[in-house]
Amino acid sequence: MRFFVYCTTVSGQTPEEPVVSKGGHLFEKRLITKHLQEEGKCPVTGEALAAEDLTPLVTNPAVKPRPPAAASIPGLLTVFQNEWDAVMLEQYSLREQLNSVRQELSQALYQHDAACRVIARLKEERDLARTALANAQLTPAGPEVGTKRPAEETTEEPAKKAKAQGITAEVVAAMTTLSKELSKSRKKRQAPPTLATPEEIEKYTCITSQPLHKTAKQGITCVDVHPGNKDLVATSGVDGNVVVFNRKEGKITSTITGHTKKVTGVQFVKDSDVLVSCSADKSARIWKQTDDGATYDMVKKISEHSAEITAISVHPTSKYFITASADKTWCFYDIETALCLTQVQNSTVMEGFTCATFHPDGLILGTGTHENLVRIWDVKSQENVAKFEGHKSMITSMSFSENGYHLATAAADGVKLWDLRKPKNFRNLTPYPQGVMTTAVKFDTSGQYLAVGGSDARIYGVKQDWNVVQTFSDLPKSVTYTLFGDDAKSLYVTSMDHNLRVYGGEE
Repeated sequence: MRFFVYCTTVSGQTPEEPVVSKGGHLFEKRLITKHLQEEGKCPVTGEALAAEDLTPLVTNPAVKPRPPAAASIPGLLTVFQNEWDAVMLEQYSLREQLNSVRQELSQALYQHDAACRVIARLKEERDLARTALANAQLTPAGPEVGTKRPAEETTEEPAKKAKAQGITAEVVAAMTTLSKELSKSRKKRQAPPTLATPEEIEKYTCITSQPLHKTAKQGITCVDVHPGNKDLVATSGVDGNVVVFNRKEGKITSTITGHTKKVTGVQFVKDSDVLVSCSADKSARIWKQTDDGATYDMVKKISEHSAEITAISVHPTSKYFITASADKTWCFYDIETALCLTQVQNSTVMEGFTCATFHPDGLILGTGTHENLVRIWDVKSQENVAKFEGHKSMITSMSFSENGYHLATAAADGVKLWDLRKPKNFRNLTPYPQGVMTTAVKFDTSGQYLAVGGSDARIYGVKQDWNVVQTFSDLPKSVTYTLFGDDAKSLYVTSMDHNLRVYGGEE
């Protein structure tokens, strides 16, 4: 105790309750009082000392002398080391807490993602079940058109094809009458005054980009605008769905499920609430809008082909459509009855079809093939009446001009333009460097502009000596389809991401 009091007296540390003895020595009141009770004398001088002899001092508690540990360099280093250790310990504790929170957040996100996947799968199974139920209710007893009974798969197929009634004289007459009317009006028709000018097209930008299909299976393969309601846009996707989007309302009105593989084509039927689609699942389907307009029910599933269906095209009469397939055949269907009137197979076709489209007059059909050929067919006789050679790879896309005598075809080596009156290749366009495939071509309804797609989308002017009028290079993935709006006021572009992009002027 004496040693402690002595140290307190001479060490320079500030007492909590300082007192001074009559000998002039400074003590801690608590300690000196206890010492005097035991000894009765000053611990420094040894003289008699009583508690009454102590004089209390008033000091400033804010001003404290430097602690002994800070009075030397080794002491300062010790203080700094202690403070550093405390900071590091606190940082270590914070990092441990951060890692723990991250793990908890990661687990929560994984659980959320798993729940979303389960919900999406259940919704898809629900939609498939609804479609199957609707199909069962709408389909009469017996096999569907073009389907096979398992037991008769090898024996009945020739008989089924023999039962096809073919393109009858009544069908030919209807197509011929319409062709004459369209051809006659085309000769007198001039470009409408409302047609977009090259100067206007030069100012086009992306006015909307809509994510319509699933991100897990990205890619939109085709787009079509309803002839009677320009606000309705249909797209087909790699995810196996057909999506109907209302541009005016800015929302998806219907997501049509049923195909089991990617949908390769979709098209509205003019003057009706019907649309048709084709898929890599070897089937084509006819869909009809429900009375409430909320979705589309499947009217008929047609399975005449034995391989992927690569293209679908509605006839100008809006009563018929064709499908072309990788199985080297094309089929002609009646929309109202959903019957295959004929399935055309030509012995000269060595490889499957990659694309197909009707001529604006409806009496000829253009097809592209894997054998680098463009084949022109007479729809009335189903004969291959012309064959265009020149491309060095498979034909990826084709489009007839509304003028009636130009045909544009695309392949990896670029775009070729053909004059159907000669017939001959009168111009070649090379929009992309070697190795970049041209995947889409489409004339506008006036025949004045041609849209080309590949690594970007471009618009060529027919009367501008086939020069590029505008280029849209903001596409993250390759273009799959292009389509002009009315009077070339807009351009719809799909690509291998899940967005539909619309380019145009200010709306």
